[in-house]
Amino acid sequence: MTAPACARPITRGPGRPRNDHIDRRILDATLALIDENETPTVARIVARSGVSRAALYRRWPSITTLIATAVDTGREQPEAITADGDLREVLLEVFLSSADGRVEYPEARFRRRIRMAMEDRQLQRVYWDSHVSRRRVPVENLLRTGIERGLLRTDLDIEACFDLLAGVFYYQLVVRGVPFEEDGARARCRSALEVAWRGMSTCPTDPGSDRLTDHSSQ
Repeated sequence: MTAPACARPITRGPGRPRNDHIDRRILDATLALIDENETPTVARIVARSGVSRAALYRRWPSITTLIATAVDTGREQPEAITADGDLREVLLEVFLSSADGRVEYPEARFRRRIRMAMEDRQLQRVYWDSHVSRRRVPVENLLRTGIERGLLRTDLDIEACFDLLAGVFYYQLVVRGVPFEEDGARARCRSALEVAWRGMSTCPTDPGSDRLTDHSSQ
Protein backbone atom coordinates (compact mmCIF):
# COMPACT_ATOMS: atom_id res chain seq x y z
CA MET A 1 0.00 0.00 0.00
CA THR A 2 1.40 3.37 -0.97
CA ALA A 3 1.40 6.01 1.73
CA PRO A 4 -0.27 9.30 0.86
CA ALA A 5 2.02 12.19 0.11
CA CYS A 6 1.33 13.76 3.50
CA ALA A 7 2.66 10.64 5.25
CA ARG A 8 5.94 10.41 3.37
CA PRO A 9 9.11 11.58 5.08
CA ILE A 10 10.55 14.84 3.84
CA THR A 11 13.51 14.45 1.51
CA ARG A 12 16.36 16.59 2.76
CA GLY A 13 19.13 18.07 0.68
CA PRO A 14 22.55 19.21 1.90
CA GLY A 15 22.62 21.66 4.75
CA ARG A 16 22.55 21.70 8.51
CA PRO A 17 21.99 18.25 10.04
CA ARG A 18 18.69 17.55 11.74
CA ASN A 19 18.65 18.42 15.44
CA ASP A 20 17.27 15.41 17.32
CA HIS A 21 16.89 17.51 20.46
CA ILE A 22 14.40 19.76 18.70
CA ASP A 23 12.56 16.70 17.38
CA ARG A 24 12.26 15.41 20.93
CA ARG A 25 10.96 18.73 22.26
CA ILE A 26 8.27 18.83 19.58
CA LEU A 27 7.20 15.23 20.19
CA ASP A 28 7.25 15.66 23.97
CA ALA A 29 5.08 18.76 23.72
CA THR A 30 2.63 16.99 21.42
CA LEU A 31 2.44 13.96 23.71
CA ALA A 32 1.96 16.12 26.78
CA LEU A 33 -1.06 17.77 25.16
CA ILE A 34 -2.46 14.39 24.12
CA ASP A 35 -1.98 12.93 27.60
CA GLU A 36 -3.66 16.01 29.09
CA ASN A 37 -6.62 15.44 26.76
CA GLU A 38 -5.90 18.70 24.95
CA THR A 39 -6.17 19.03 21.18
CA PRO A 40 -2.58 19.28 19.87
CA THR A 41 -2.76 22.29 17.55
CA VAL A 42 0.32 23.84 15.96
CA ALA A 43 -0.03 26.95 18.14
CA ARG A 44 -0.18 24.91 21.34
CA ILE A 45 2.75 22.70 20.34
CA VAL A 46 4.88 25.73 19.46
CA ALA A 47 4.01 27.40 22.77
CA ARG A 48 4.68 24.22 24.79
CA SER A 49 7.91 23.24 23.03
CA GLY A 50 9.42 26.67 22.43
CA VAL A 51 10.18 25.61 18.87
CA SER A 52 9.23 27.78 15.90
CA ARG A 53 6.54 26.88 13.39
CA ALA A 54 9.20 26.81 10.67
CA ALA A 55 11.24 24.24 12.62
CA LEU A 56 8.13 22.14 13.17
CA TYR A 57 7.13 22.10 9.51
CA ARG A 58 10.71 21.34 8.42
CA ARG A 59 10.35 18.08 10.32
CA TRP A 60 6.71 17.15 9.69
CA PRO A 61 4.79 18.23 6.57
CA SER A 62 1.51 18.48 8.49
CA ILE A 63 0.11 18.49 12.01
CA THR A 64 -1.52 15.14 11.20
CA THR A 65 1.78 13.39 10.46
CA LEU A 66 3.25 14.87 13.66
CA ILE A 67 0.35 13.59 15.77
CA ALA A 68 0.62 10.15 14.13
CA THR A 69 4.30 10.01 15.05
CA ALA A 70 3.64 11.24 18.59
CA VAL A 71 0.90 8.74 19.42
CA ASP A 72 3.18 5.92 18.26
CA THR A 73 6.00 6.98 20.58
CA GLY A 74 6.76 4.19 23.03
CA ARG A 75 5.76 1.42 20.67
CA GLU A 76 8.55 -0.63 19.13
CA GLN A 77 8.62 -1.78 15.53
CA PRO A 78 8.56 -5.61 15.77
CA GLU A 79 11.44 -7.54 14.31
CA ALA A 80 11.25 -10.60 12.09
CA ILE A 81 9.65 -13.56 13.86
CA THR A 82 11.49 -16.86 14.04
CA ALA A 83 9.19 -19.51 12.57
CA ASP A 84 10.23 -22.39 14.81
CA GLY A 85 8.08 -24.85 16.76
CA ASP A 86 4.31 -24.71 17.05
CA LEU A 87 3.02 -21.97 14.74
CA ARG A 88 -0.19 -21.58 16.72
CA GLU A 89 1.78 -20.94 19.89
CA VAL A 90 4.11 -18.54 18.09
CA LEU A 91 1.13 -16.54 16.82
CA LEU A 92 -0.51 -16.48 20.24
CA GLU A 93 2.70 -15.40 21.95
CA VAL A 94 3.30 -12.64 19.39
CA PHE A 95 -0.14 -11.11 19.95
CA LEU A 96 -0.13 -11.53 23.73
CA SER A 97 3.39 -10.19 24.16
CA SER A 98 2.51 -7.23 21.94
CA ALA A 99 -0.51 -6.53 24.11
CA ASP A 100 1.45 -6.94 27.33
CA GLY A 101 4.38 -4.87 26.08
CA ARG A 102 2.81 -1.46 26.66
CA VAL A 103 5.08 -0.62 29.59
CA GLU A 104 6.21 2.54 27.79
CA TYR A 105 2.78 3.04 26.28
CA PRO A 106 0.13 3.89 28.92
CA GLU A 107 -3.36 2.48 28.47
CA ALA A 108 -4.81 5.98 28.80
CA ARG A 109 -2.79 7.06 25.77
CA PHE A 110 -3.91 3.96 23.88
CA ARG A 111 -7.54 4.85 24.52
CA ARG A 112 -6.93 8.48 23.61
CA ARG A 113 -5.31 7.36 20.36
CA ILE A 114 -8.32 5.22 19.48
CA ARG A 115 -10.68 8.11 20.18
CA MET A 116 -8.62 10.60 18.17
CA ALA A 117 -8.42 8.25 15.19
CA MET A 118 -12.16 7.61 15.24
CA GLU A 119 -12.85 11.35 15.30
CA ASP A 120 -10.37 12.20 12.54
CA ARG A 121 -10.45 9.99 9.44
CA GLN A 122 -7.33 11.65 8.00
CA LEU A 123 -5.34 10.90 11.16
CA GLN A 124 -6.61 7.33 11.10
CA ARG A 125 -5.44 6.91 7.50
CA VAL A 126 -2.04 8.53 8.05
CA TYR A 127 -1.41 6.52 11.21
CA TRP A 128 -2.30 3.33 9.35
CA ASP A 129 0.02 4.07 6.43
CA SER A 130 2.97 5.35 8.45
CA HIS A 131 2.92 3.01 11.45
CA VAL A 132 0.26 0.31 11.78
CA SER A 133 0.70 -1.27 8.34
CA ARG A 134 4.44 -1.65 8.94
CA ARG A 135 3.90 -3.29 12.30
CA ARG A 136 1.84 -6.05 10.69
CA VAL A 137 4.60 -7.19 8.33
CA PRO A 138 6.41 -9.73 10.61
CA VAL A 139 3.18 -11.61 11.39
CA GLU A 140 2.03 -11.51 7.77
CA ASN A 141 5.42 -12.93 6.76
CA LEU A 142 5.02 -15.65 9.39
CA LEU A 143 1.70 -16.65 7.84
CA ARG A 144 3.33 -16.69 4.40
CA THR A 145 6.00 -19.01 5.78
CA GLY A 146 3.26 -21.36 6.93
CA ILE A 147 1.82 -21.38 3.41
CA GLU A 148 5.22 -21.97 1.82
CA ARG A 149 5.83 -24.96 4.08
CA GLY A 150 2.48 -26.53 3.31
CA LEU A 151 1.08 -25.91 6.77
CA LEU A 152 -1.49 -23.26 5.85
CA ARG A 153 -3.89 -23.14 2.92
CA THR A 154 -2.57 -21.58 -0.26
CA ASP A 155 -5.79 -19.61 -0.86
CA LEU A 156 -5.53 -17.62 2.37
CA ASP A 157 -6.00 -13.86 2.29
CA ILE A 158 -3.07 -12.89 4.52
CA GLU A 159 -4.37 -9.40 5.35
CA ALA A 160 -7.81 -10.75 6.23
CA CYS A 161 -6.24 -13.43 8.48
CA PHE A 162 -4.27 -10.78 10.34
CA ASP A 163 -7.40 -8.65 10.80
CA LEU A 164 -9.26 -11.69 12.13
CA LEU A 165 -6.59 -12.55 14.69
CA ALA A 166 -5.85 -8.97 15.78
CA GLY A 167 -9.56 -8.23 16.12
CA VAL A 168 -9.93 -10.83 18.86
CA PHE A 169 -7.24 -9.19 20.96
CA TYR A 170 -8.47 -5.63 20.40
CA TYR A 171 -11.99 -6.69 21.33
CA GLN A 172 -10.87 -7.72 24.81
CA LEU A 173 -9.45 -4.30 25.65
CA VAL A 174 -11.54 -1.92 23.54
CA VAL A 175 -14.99 -3.53 23.80
CA ARG A 176 -14.92 -5.84 26.84
CA GLY A 177 -12.61 -3.50 28.74
CA VAL A 178 -10.54 -6.24 30.35
CA PRO A 179 -6.72 -6.40 30.65
CA PHE A 180 -4.81 -9.15 28.90
CA GLU A 181 -3.41 -10.22 32.26
CA GLU A 182 -6.86 -11.55 33.07
CA ASP A 183 -7.04 -15.33 32.63
CA GLY A 184 -10.44 -15.15 30.93
CA ALA A 185 -9.13 -12.76 28.25
CA ARG A 186 -6.18 -14.99 27.46
CA ALA A 187 -8.41 -18.07 27.34
CA ARG A 188 -10.81 -16.38 24.92
CA CYS A 189 -7.95 -15.29 22.69
CA ARG A 190 -6.50 -18.78 22.66
CA SER A 191 -9.89 -20.34 21.87
CA ALA A 192 -10.50 -17.86 19.05
CA LEU A 193 -7.06 -18.56 17.61
CA GLU A 194 -7.84 -22.29 17.64
CA VAL A 195 -11.05 -21.65 15.70
CA ALA A 196 -9.21 -19.47 13.18
CA TRP A 197 -6.46 -22.07 12.89
CA ARG A 198 -8.91 -24.77 11.88
CA GLY A 199 -10.01 -22.56 9.01
CA MET A 200 -6.46 -21.65 7.94
CA SER A 201 -4.75 -25.02 8.31
CA THR A 202 -4.30 -27.58 5.54
CA CYS A 203 -4.80 -30.40 8.07
CA PRO A 204 -6.91 -28.91 10.88
CA THR A 205 -7.76 -32.30 12.44
CA ASP A 206 -4.21 -33.65 12.38
CA PRO A 207 -2.68 -33.37 15.89
CA GLY A 208 0.74 -32.87 14.33
CA SER A 209 -0.33 -30.26 11.82
CA ASP A 210 0.58 -27.41 14.14
CA ARG A 211 4.30 -28.01 13.66
CA LEU A 212 6.25 -25.93 11.18
CA THR A 213 7.29 -28.95 9.12
CA ASP A 214 8.30 -28.50 5.52
CA HIS A 215 5.70 -30.65 3.75
CA SER A 216 7.00 -29.69 0.31
CA SER A 217 9.82 -32.21 0.54
CA GLN A 218 7.60 -35.08 1.65
